[in-house]
Amino acid sequence: MLQMSLPRTGSAPALRGRIGAGFSPAPHRYHLYLRAGCPDSLRVRIALALLGLEGEVSTTTLTPDAPDHAGLRRAYEATRHHHTGSLTVPALCDTWSGRVVSDHTPDILDDLALRLAGRTAPNPPAPAAHAHAHADAVRTLLDPAAPRAERSAALESVERRLALHPYALPGDRPTVADADLWVALRHPATAPAPGPHVRSYLRRLGTHPAFRIPA
Repeated sequence: MLQMSLPRTGSAPALRGRIGAGFSPAPHRYHLYLRAGCPDSLRVRIALALLGLEGEVSTTTLTPDAPDHAGLRRAYEATRHHHTGSLTVPALCDTWSGRVVSDHTPDILDDLALRLAGRTAPNPPAPAAHAHAHADAVRTLLDPAAPRAERSAALESVERRLALHPYALPGDRPTVADADLWVALRHPATAPAPGPHVRSYLRRLGTHPAFRIPA
């Protein structure tokens, strides 16, 4: 599963622990810290709903008026000796050890899909050509510095693919890749007007329970 990350909230290097590599995929072991208004957090929240993990992975959502959280700070301090920096979200934490597993969104999304949801219903990776085309388009749409012509070309690429299949990647149901595309299409950097297949896609996902999540 190919993912891309938005700019991080925080300046320290990402923590890149992985479920399945030192952290077992045990049910109810993990807790996610998210932030209201954060696009990466929205991607993770949609993924939890799509993968049916909302009852297995608990969450805490930080708000603009309370950007710090004692539990998240304790997890960072347990992971990084004398951590005094900002708290990066999304952050996947291990409740057994009290440490941060990862604050790198692509790894978190992959581990949710492949290690936790994939315990009982494996999620096969998308064909590489489709995955790379999807990643490139979404990365451009999310980049506020991308020239309008590049964003228009990316949106046209998405429009062509959605004319062939109803979701971000080939298949008959939305996947974590749709969490990426949904957020990208709603992002302020996406200035060009969408075509009919993109508009139909947004309406279709708007009826899906996993996407009825406040930003």
